[in-house]
This record gives sequence, C-alpha cells and structure tokens, in this order.
Amino acid sequence: MYPSFSDKSFLPGAIYLRLSKDDEGAKESLSIANQRKMLLRYAAEHGLTVIREYVDDGYSGTSFDRPGFKRMIEDIEKKEIGLVLTKDYCAIIGLNQKDLENQGILA
Repeated sequence: MYPSFSDKSFLPGAIYLRLSKDDEGAKESLSIANQRKMLLRYAAEHGLTVIREYVDDGYSGTSFDRPGFKRMIEDIEKKEIGLVLTKDYCAIIGLNQKDLENQGILA
C-alpha cells in the first residue's frame, strides 16, 4: 500500500529534473524550467515540502552515471529525502515512447 499525502512520515521531499539534450543557446533548458514549475506547483497543491532539487540537464537516462541522480540516491540513503517528485519515470530510467511501445506499455 502506498502512503497517502496526508501521511507526512515520508517527507521532506525533493524534485528530480532531467532532459537528454540542452535547448540551443539556453543556460538551462526550457524543458527543465517547465518541469520545475509543474512539480513545484504540484507539491504546493498537495501540501508537500520540497527542500531539494536535483537536475541532470543534458544527461541521458540510459545510464545512472548522472551527478544529480547520484546525489539524490545518496540523500535518500542518508534518509534526508523521503519523497521524490518527477515529471514521469522516463526522467529516471530514460525510456522513450518507442521503448515503452516495445515493452507493451504503450500502444
């Protein structure tokens, strides 16, 4: 059974943002900025406290050798973070729509 957001025992939280390719000429990709805005809005709407942000802009999800991801895992293992919000699990594991279709997850 998954904890409900009313059960605050899994907090504090963090957000994880990732995009494989940077936007041309931008300091930070527009997708990263959009992910941040969406996740912080979601957290606020659900009464979740976000104390950290992990960003891997320009890193492929096909490898876990990403600085933001590594810091996030370390913080989780140290129990500094109890919840991580991400736009979708593809940010974590790097699957794209074709991968999902091949695995029968999407049609």
